[in-house]
Amino acid sequence: MTHPHLRPGRLRLASYNIRKALGTDRRRNPARICNVIAAMEADIVVLQEADLRLGARPTAIPMTELAQLDGLRVVDFGQSAKSLGWHGNAMLVRDGIEVGALHRMVLPGFEPRGAIAADLDTPAGPLRVGGLHLGLLRGSRRLQLTHIVDELDRMPDRPTVLAGDLNEWSERVGLGRLARRFAIHAPGRSFHARRPVAALDRIAVGAGLVLEACGVWHTQPAPAASDHLPIWADLRHD
Repeated sequence: MTHPHLRPGRLRLASYNIRKALGTDRRRNPARICNVIAAMEADIVVLQEADLRLGARPTAIPMTELAQLDGLRVVDFGQSAKSLGWHGNAMLVRDGIEVGALHRMVLPGFEPRGAIAADLDTPAGPLRVGGLHLGLLRGSRRLQLTHIVDELDRMPDRPTVLAGDLNEWSERVGLGRLARRFAIHAPGRSFHARRPVAALDRIAVGAGLVLEACGVWHTQPAPAASDHLPIWADLRHD
């Protein structure tokens, strides 16, 4: 049964670096993160820094909190039995969206990084959604983007959108390897949440998709919930 929130022909994608639920007030508050996610009414949400760093990398948002997100469910990317995501990258999808093949990527570079992608069947049509969190060094980011594009080339053809914290401060250079294949959108300045100065969070839209609207989510409690503000985009098939 299709969830009543889902609108034929249109999907809302959100991306949010939740900094392990640690807010700008230095309080770790998973419920606050969930409140922000719920308010955006997104159909697909990609998260970065969704897991803690040590040991089995347990989720920063307890499953009991995630269960309160009406109509959204976790896609099974867990790095361990206790993790929400893969190298901290996680995905939620709305009821009525069918999840097919899952793709986990180990990315090259100075720091341990990963990326995820899921093949989804939605009321708006087939879709592949990727979640990224690129490295702090531009040299690493270039290697990582090359790897991601190469991995996507090996997958069956499907309309694709990528979103995440790309860690690129420049809006003019640094993402050329991705720009050859995708239209990259910077919805606005999303970092630092209290006083945004940089558009670190981006959405890359592939062939067969149209971005109808996008933005940065400023509504409370987002400015306190993480050091990044979430971004969103409304998409449709071309």
